[in-house]
Amino acid sequence: MTRFRNAAVLVLLLSPIGLAACEDTTTTTIDPLMTSGRTGSAPDIGYDGVMHIAAAARAAGDYSNAVNLYRHAATLDSKNPEPLAALGETLLAMGKPDEAIVNYNAALKLDPKYPAALRGLAKAYLRTGRPDLAASPLAIAYQDTPNDPKLLLLIGVGDDFIGQHANAQARYRQGLRVAPADHSLILNLALSLALSEKFDQGIAVLRPIALAPGATPQERQTLALIYGLKGDEKSARELSRRDLDTAATDHNLAFYDTLRRLPPDARSRAILSASAQPKPQS
Repeated sequence: MTRFRNAAVLVLLLSPIGLAACEDTTTTTIDPLMTSGRTGSAPDIGYDGVMHIAAAARAAGDYSNAVNLYRHAATLDSKNPEPLAALGETLLAMGKPDEAIVNYNAALKLDPKYPAALRGLAKAYLRTGRPDLAASPLAIAYQDTPNDPKLLLLIGVGDDFIGQHANAQARYRQGLRVAPADHSLILNLALSLALSEKFDQGIAVLRPIALAPGATPQERQTLALIYGLKGDEKSARELSRRDLDTAATDHNLAFYDTLRRLPPDARSRAILSASAQPKPQS
């Protein structure tokens, strides 16, 4: 069983942190200049081809090339918000939310209701701890796609950030009526229930997927967090040890104990502040 040497801290699906071990992200470098036919005999590659290559680079973790390719695609079709929104998403994955915000806003200048840009802008504002600014793009997106599970997830996260946990839970449940198997919604609902001290309800929501074959470390460690907040050290330790070494497990259990002693509002702020930090690149 793989043991993660990094101390897992806290998780929220908006921004998973601290759980993934460093992975080898070595990829074949793609020269973005080749897409314009500058290799002499190579044919020009159009907008669709550049977007396809950019998406492949991003999926492979080659963010630098993806950024260059999306920027090139934006010059090929300067009235299309798609490459700018994709560029924003890539920058957000790189832990550069402020640069992502610039590109999402540029996409929205081309199409004020472009769904991916509205969701991305809200996500970037939440990532930087500004839920008040996230409210506007979320409200605009909700007008056209009120049953979009991804949008409902973000609205719920925004509500959790401002302490409106009951509203957040209603949004997550609304999303689950549309997409009942969505693990992101399930995980955030469970964490939101824990933030409002409904620990047993949160455990009941998350336990079936966190203990199922194929569960992710994030799901298991979020359940461990909820057990820790409840004060069930035995269950929290057992779950933590599935992914973490002894030192990391002890670190987390001590942290859970510290969180448990905080007033509910301060506890929520601590958890959400930790979860909003960008995932470190390795």
